[in-house]
Amino acid sequence: METKKVAIVGYNRIPFARMNTAYSEKGNQDLLLVALNGLIDRHQLKGKLLGEVAGGAVIKHISESNLIRETVMNTSLDPATPACDLQQACDTGIEAAIYIGNKIALGQIESGIACGVEAMSNIPFESSPRLRKALLNANKEKSAFGKLKHLLSPRLKDWMPIPYKGQEPKTGLVMGGHTEITAKYYKISREDQDKLAFNSHQNMAKAYDEGFFDDMITPAFGLEKDNNLRRDTSLEKLSQLKPAFDKQNGTLTAGNSTPFTDGASAVLLASEDWAKANNLPILAYITFSELAGIEYVENQQNLLLAPVFAAERMLKKANMNLGDFDYYEIHEAFAAQVLATIKIWENDDLAKQFGLEKALGKIDRNKLNVKGGSLAAAHPFAATGGRIIATLAKLLNEKGSGKGFISICAARGQGVTMIIEK
Repeated sequence: METKKVAIVGYNRIPFARMNTAYSEKGNQDLLLVALNGLIDRHQLKGKLLGEVAGGAVIKHISESNLIRETVMNTSLDPATPACDLQQACDTGIEAAIYIGNKIALGQIESGIACGVEAMSNIPFESSPRLRKALLNANKEKSAFGKLKHLLSPRLKDWMPIPYKGQEPKTGLVMGGHTEITAKYYKISREDQDKLAFNSHQNMAKAYDEGFFDDMITPAFGLEKDNNLRRDTSLEKLSQLKPAFDKQNGTLTAGNSTPFTDGASAVLLASEDWAKANNLPILAYITFSELAGIEYVENQQNLLLAPVFAAERMLKKANMNLGDFDYYEIHEAFAAQVLATIKIWENDDLAKQFGLEKALGKIDRNKLNVKGGSLAAAHPFAATGGRIIATLAKLLNEKGSGKGFISICAARGQGVTMIIEK
């Protein structure tokens, strides 16, 4: 069976906002709806029946079990357009694109939207096990006395909500705590981390000034640009920030780490025939992708380094070298994680420690995150993949030809890589 080519034909997102700022009163559906409606309006999709819409949010309320379908039904797409939720931590957005892309390649659908959203300002709180049990038991009771009896059983401290901490269940460490270990283990300096963060902000500020994002972003709830962008940051300012995770000997700071963020993004994918029939330009093609996991409980320095394996397997299948690309979009969860991953890819000895035959090649730093990365845009977990795919597709379309490389790490020791070509 001959597979179809998977074309990227459209994109849209809303400005990303630091948690508890511009979108503090909004939920996942509020944010995603603006992103999807912007995509629909921009590409004249009103009333169209698409093959499927897939995406998700890493953190959802219990009432959002069918978040994507519910949101789609509130758009102007044909309401018969099916949709599904999926989630793979920070890989959610790019995994949604792989899911839709594979269905297009197999001829199951002709078009689809991959999307992702995160409303960190509106995340649910946990309740204590004792309180949860009491509430469930009270709900079963028919009499008021019986209900009251159960409701009075929890202790006062059991009524306190448990906020989201983002810890890895297997280690008890937050992602930043793991990445501090990564920085120390792979000898990633504070200076190099701050330099990467500085370049990310400078590149994104320049991209905004050039109008690069003009056709990529729909303003939302009064916000027109990513509000994490710091135009006035400098290496001096970044160097003065205190460590955020290891207060005594750490190198990760608020400046070289991404904050909790609200945002949403969407990417329109299609077969070549569908794109032509709907007068939509083919910006680029998704040609290869790879998912990998990594052990990080014993080797706590490796939580965010699964892309080491994903890249090696993908490049082997594509018969390419790491240096063969015109642009590199590597998700900047933390500057240290980016620099450690690249260091392993480029170093024979480190690569062999991961079981690779040799280094994968060299990355020209002038081709890395040229329109800014997550350290500047910030990082709404499930929405980052869509932002990165859209940025790379536009870069390749403007260039007219070429190859682009994507790498995204994720919690629980997973990671995805992708190749996009024009």
